[in-house]
Amino acid sequence: MGAKKRQSKAQEEKTKIIIVDDHPIIRKGLGDLINQERDLVVCGQAEDVHEGLQAIKTLNPDMVIVDIALKETSGIELIKDVKTQYPNLPVLALSMHDESLYAERALRAGAKGYIMKAEATEKVITAIRKVLSGELYVSDRMAAKLVRKLVGSRPEIGASPIDHLSDRELEVFLLLGRGQGTREIAEKLHLSVKTIETYRAHIKDKLNLAGAAELLQYAIQWVNSQNAG
Repeated sequence: MGAKKRQSKAQEEKTKIIIVDDHPIIRKGLGDLINQERDLVVCGQAEDVHEGLQAIKTLNPDMVIVDIALKETSGIELIKDVKTQYPNLPVLALSMHDESLYAERALRAGAKGYIMKAEATEKVITAIRKVLSGELYVSDRMAAKLVRKLVGSRPEIGASPIDHLSDRELEVFLLLGRGQGTREIAEKLHLSVKTIETYRAHIKDKLNLAGAAELLQYAIQWVNSQNAG
């Protein structure tokens, strides 16, 4: 058997992973880390939902790693699409945001794990292997929080009002906080202006805000506080 055929066969025997992240440096770093493992290989990369779904269809991976914050739309929406179209394909959610904001949403959407980009490299590999083995992966802190929520009927003390927003409402709220207007958000999310206005109204009600100016101010302050953290 020639060297090229042996290399091709070795690649086929490895567990194939696709990375969906809109930052090339993150994709490269994560890819290099995974490819160091003798039994894992990054078979494809994508930067948005459309490319991600196309890569999954073409490359038939064993696992997908999805960044929560993608360019065109939330990674949560991609996770939901993967869950619907490929129910047996495990997904690990990756994010720069604190897990208290997104981990539970990612799991509800269909992810089998959630890890923050700030985690040590060995934890990333641990998370990948745990998800591939059929287990859930979250930090010990988040696991304890989920257990408390499961066994207790009372809402958690200190829960943020943001937790009451739906996934799509949170996405609109974040875009507002980044200075994007209603029409711009509608175009980005491929929704009508009227739909975005409805989401804005729901957000105002849930956050108990008086009007559009107060909503905008709150959203900007909240996004800035997240970035500062």
